[in-house]
Amino acid sequence: MPMKLHKVAGQPSWSLASDQVRAFITRRGGHLGPVAFSLSERKIVPFSVAPWAEERLPRSTPSVLKALRGDFFCCPFGGNERPWRGEKHPPHGETANADWTLEKEKHDENVQSLQFSLNAQVRPGRIEKEIALRNGHNALYCRHTISGMSGPMPLGHHAMLRFPHESGSGRLSTSPFVFGKVCDIFDPEAPSALKPGAEFTRLDRVPTASGGWADLSRYPARHGFDDLVMLMGKPNLPFAWTAVTFPRQRYVWFALKNPSVLRSTILWFSNGGRRYAPWNGRHERIMGLEEVTSYFHYGLAESVRKNPLNQIGFPTAIALSKSHPLTVRYVMAVQSIPAGFDVVSDIRLRDGHAVLHARSGKQVVAPLDTSFIYG
Repeated sequence: MPMKLHKVAGQPSWSLASDQVRAFITRRGGHLGPVAFSLSERKIVPFSVAPWAEERLPRSTPSVLKALRGDFFCCPFGGNERPWRGEKHPPHGETANADWTLEKEKHDENVQSLQFSLNAQVRPGRIEKEIALRNGHNALYCRHTISGMSGPMPLGHHAMLRFPHESGSGRLSTSPFVFGKVCDIFDPEAPSALKPGAEFTRLDRVPTASGGWADLSRYPARHGFDDLVMLMGKPNLPFAWTAVTFPRQRYVWFALKNPSVLRSTILWFSNGGRRYAPWNGRHERIMGLEEVTSYFHYGLAESVRKNPLNQIGFPTAIALSKSHPLTVRYVMAVQSIPAGFDVVSDIRLRDGHAVLHARSGKQVVAPLDTSFIYG
């Protein structure tokens, strides 16, 4: 029997559950969300869902905006306004817009997973998606395999978290990066608080357009603005991480990736700056934590041509090969934290656990399949 679809926040979605997590995956675009994590007899629902999710939007609205929520896989990543060698992709690719097919369900004593497929048309090939849960783990294990394609391709994940109302209530940190850069032009129709093109080496000291400094490690902030920055990662790390601590809510969200596949991190601070439809200034207190190999959010053409980043040695696209499928692995998880756990300073992996260290000296241990990132 085909697995039943549920109408969730306006989108037909499949349900996946373990003893700790319940997640929904939309048929349209394969968006992962909402997701509820069980922490000490409470439910944490960290991902955002677009405020227009159940509204009727114009037919011309890209499907990625109609479904916008949680996390989704982008291939190619970015707006893709310019065609490249005859390829004209929708924003963030067919993977974020087209209908996925559920191929297989797996339910055993410890692992529950759903496997999907998408036959891409713009650049012919096949993408397979697997979302897996493990009993006892407050984690999402995401795997995408691209086969049958050749040529350069920017790609990545597009996770989005909703933050509490209190200013600076979330504390952002990442594994070491080489440098960061503010996007030159993010959205011409939305005001930006940060200085276009500015470079920085610390999240807590980033130049603003008005001549001051912004602390990107604390959010929400800069209401009425939308900003985008990119962190150039260190590829020689055994793994890379991004984390957001919510001290008052007493939990931390964190993500792990292979930095030789997903080379950079894009941070999108969406706090009411987009005032045109369907945004209408109501996409607030959202942070995109986007693990990518791309040239900012521009898309295929800009990422594969010469640009300021690949010219100094930072790859902004991956060379796909028909003879060698590419697998992209990504883990997102949450964990309760004790009082005094302020901001993640380091994450270390042990067999079967992730150990999160705080600057305050506190630490927490999260059950995790630490072998997943490298297969």
